[in-house]
Amino acid sequence: MRKIISLFTMLLVFATIASSQMNKIEFQEFTLDNGLHVILHKDSTTPIVAVSVMYHVGSKNEDPNRTGFAHFFEHLLFEGSDNIQRGEYDKYVEQAGGTLNANTTFDRTYYFQVLPSNQLELGCWLESERMMHAKVEEKGIETQREVVKEERRQRIDNQPYGNLLEESFKRAFTVHPYHWPVIGSMEHLNAAQEQDYKNFYKNFYIPNNAILSIAGDIDYDHAKAFANKYFGGIPRGAEVKRPTAVEPPLLHEVRDTIYDNIQLPAVVETYRIPAQGTPDYYAVSMLGTLLSQGNSSRFNKALIDEQQKAVYVGNYPLGLEDPGASLVFGICSMGVTVDQLEEAMDAEIQKIQTQLISDEEFQKLKNQVENDFVSSNSRIAGIAENLANYEMYFGDANLINTELDRYLAVTKEDIMRVANQYYNKNNRVVLHYLPKPQEP
Repeated sequence: MRKIISLFTMLLVFATIASSQMNKIEFQEFTLDNGLHVILHKDSTTPIVAVSVMYHVGSKNEDPNRTGFAHFFEHLLFEGSDNIQRGEYDKYVEQAGGTLNANTTFDRTYYFQVLPSNQLELGCWLESERMMHAKVEEKGIETQREVVKEERRQRIDNQPYGNLLEESFKRAFTVHPYHWPVIGSMEHLNAAQEQDYKNFYKNFYIPNNAILSIAGDIDYDHAKAFANKYFGGIPRGAEVKRPTAVEPPLLHEVRDTIYDNIQLPAVVETYRIPAQGTPDYYAVSMLGTLLSQGNSSRFNKALIDEQQKAVYVGNYPLGLEDPGASLVFGICSMGVTVDQLEEAMDAEIQKIQTQLISDEEFQKLKNQVENDFVSSNSRIAGIAENLANYEMYFGDANLINTELDRYLAVTKEDIMRVANQYYNKNNRVVLHYLPKPQEP
């Protein structure tokens, strides 16, 4: 049953979007002598501040024989520092009434705290301790090894379909370091010595490989003073070496079967796509929205509502710094085979390859993209992260105000073209997930 949205609600949504677009996100930026780039955004709407540091190191920067280090350090650097006792890092933030977290991708590692605005100095001190004085020693390493092992067991090994990204990427990429998972290899982490971890910290956790992004209820002069006070004295590191491997074209379809602890079979199609920020990436991203965002998307209407061949289906173009991949993932309805679901998924993609979408559907698509863009900047923490992302990947933090124009420049013809260029069978990996055979 379709949800009926009142005229008033629709007008309210569009008014919110228009208002958000008119409110340009102002910011100031500068670079310290040691290479640390600093971005500051003032918003006094609420008395909070987000203090974040983004390091330009992800799993793709790892030694192929020491994978998992970037994600491991996401955990390890909460252990403490020369001036923060082990286990006390979180307590500083929590006792100040704040929250904190971190995450790692193929391309970068990100740490952030959201604090009452009168605790800005605390946030700067904590992040400077992480950058300069972190405890990288055997006791913390052993503790976090067990934490990461348990995380892998919970999120990948014992999670239905939990390894689909890992299984897809190791077939879609053979040369580029995207072919190993962000969480890495437990064998590599176990084999690593304390000096391996110290070297990784020395090579990547340096000011000239990081961006300090602060957003919220701040005074610009005070924030600049704190940035200089706590980060200005940290020594500049050696120039970071970036991976240079270029993945060759796929040229032919790769197919395989994965037996997993699941009840319903699934189909995973992984298509190679261009890097984020390229003109074609924006069209591919909009294609993903067209296929699977919302109950009225192409996949949901056709495969779940009408044909009832899937209980879940989605398309996820991953925006990566280097050319990456888009995953089409569907879980079969009871009694439906993987071949039947794959055929139905391909049929919906083929429609976009052969028929221009209607003006009405295209307008709806642009509205969705616009709403998503505005929503991503609706929270202080989101603004801090987006400013850092744009500066790190594109060298232009002001894309937080202008990138939407790149999406809205995509035409219906562009969507049809990228559907043919990238979503073709010679440019994909297809995995059939089947339940493990029952043991007698």
